[in-house]
Order: sequence, then structure tokens, then C-alpha cells
Amino acid sequence: MSLHVVMGFGPAGAATARLLAEQGHSVRVVTRSGRDPEPGIEHLALDATDRERLTAAARGAAAIHHCAAPPYHRWVSEWPPLVASACEAAEATGAVLVMLGNLYGYGPVDGPMTEGLPLAATGPKGRVRAAAWERARTLHEQGRIRAVEVRACDFFGPGVTDGGHLAGRVVPALLRGRPVSTLGDPDAPHSWTYLPDVAAAMAEVAGEERAWGRPWHVPTGPAHSVREMAGLLAAGAGTGPAVVRRIPPAVLGLAGLFSPLMRELREIRYQFDRPFVVDSSAYEAAFAVRATGLDEQVKATLDWWRAHPTTTR
Repeated sequence: MSLHVVMGFGPAGAATARLLAEQGHSVRVVTRSGRDPEPGIEHLALDATDRERLTAAARGAAAIHHCAAPPYHRWVSEWPPLVASACEAAEATGAVLVMLGNLYGYGPVDGPMTEGLPLAATGPKGRVRAAAWERARTLHEQGRIRAVEVRACDFFGPGVTDGGHLAGRVVPALLRGRPVSTLGDPDAPHSWTYLPDVAAAMAEVAGEERAWGRPWHVPTGPAHSVREMAGLLAAGAGTGPAVVRRIPPAVLGLAGLFSPLMRELREIRYQFDRPFVVDSSAYEAAFAVRATGLDEQVKATLDWWRAHPTTTR
């Protein structure tokens, strides 16, 4: 087994680190604040934009998993130095750089999203995410690093809290039998990537040389609208039919005056006003990880929220 460095310990970083540890690897997690050690996981406090210290932390590592994410409203200013630091550490140590990406870089598209689509984002957050992969891809093609990007749609599942559109604003309310509010059209088909499947894909491609040098979509099940997903969650919770209400654009605009998060969400409204569907067939044809069944996703998500009552709002 080998050493893996995980940048960030949000939902995806934590899930990836814990899966790697379960697989028998040594794991070193890098965060600003650090944490107490866990079985198989060392937590190291350092600023990941400090290239020298990140490189030192990655010495001897087989892979660097870039799961770090700045606060949503600071993506444009803070993503570039994080990616630059990760790329430099990968070049200096020879570790494979496994980047966690999303679908923002494609911008609005018609039809299911595949990895072959151009990165044509129209908003600043989409452009900065696209530029992050382009930097790593260029270095890979120059032979300076080995890099791969794993792209996920909206996270869903255990451990996904305030950052998920089917998480802190939805599940606690459904568990109490209350209505939920959503961006955009609640009946538009939408893909939801299960968090444990993200971790499984991150771990798998790190050791698959034929995966390197390109992006891959995390195995993701068939698209379901917010209303459909809320109905499944409410049924699993035994709280009756789910009442789903659309947040009026005017209310979203007013909320943006006081909340940086709500202000930034205006950029991605297109993802909820129309179908937003990911095609992960390329990954599924090449590798072993498959999307977890929807029934299991719903049950595990509800079980997690019930086990973490202080997380509910």
C-alpha cells in the first residue's frame, strides 16, 4: 500500500481519505486547521497554497487528491493559487495529481454532458474551474506531471450538508414533514452524484495509468428532478408527500443582498431552470466503479441525517 495526500477535508475530501484508509493506504490530509488523527489518517495543518510546505508534505506520495475548495464566493481569487500549488507539488514529487472537478466548466449546454464537450463556461466560477483543469492538462501533456480530473454533478449523500442542493436546505425539513424550497424548475431532470461514488472514483483513477491525462465523469445514476428526489426522501423518511416550492427569482435576488452564497447562486441558476444531465458512460466502460443504487443512496442519506441531529436546521 502507498501514501496518499488529500487536500481538503470537506465532504469529498473526508470521504476520499477514509476510503483510501479503509483500502489499507496511508493517508495524509492537509487542511488549514488540522484535526486529531484517525485510524490510518494523519491530519496536517498547513496552508495548501504554500508550495514548499505542500511539496514537503507530498514527498513519497503516490497521489495528491485535490479536494480543497475555497468558500463559494471566493472561488475566482482562491482557486488559481491552490491549483498552482498542487501542480508544483505534483511536479516536484512525481505524485499523480487527481483533481476533483465539477460540471461548471461546460457552461449551459443542450443535452447530456459528456467529457468531450468544450469548456465554454460563461460565468466566472465556471471559467476558473475550466482554467484549473486546463493548467493541469497542459502540464501533463508537457510531461511535467501526471494528472487526471474526476468531475461530479451536485453532491448527494451522507456527509453532504450546507453545500448540497439536496442536503441541509432539504433533508432536515423533509424529516420533519415540512415543505422545501429549491432553485429553478423543481420538475427539470437533474443529475445527482452520490458522494461515496465520488470517493471511489478518486481512489480508482489514482492507480489507473490509462485514466491519466483527461477528465472523467463520476458514475452517476439516471437524472431525477428535485421534486422526484424529495418525494423519494420523504417516502423513505415516512413523513408523507413532499411539498416542493420554487424560490421566486425576486426572492433569490433579495437574499443575495445579504448572503454571499445566495448572491453567487445566481450564476448557476441555468443548471436548475432546464435539464442538467451528466453522461458517465465513458467511465463505466473503462473502469470498475459503478453508481450506487438509488434506494441505497436514499436510505444511507436518511440514516446519516438521523444519526447527526445537531446538523439539522
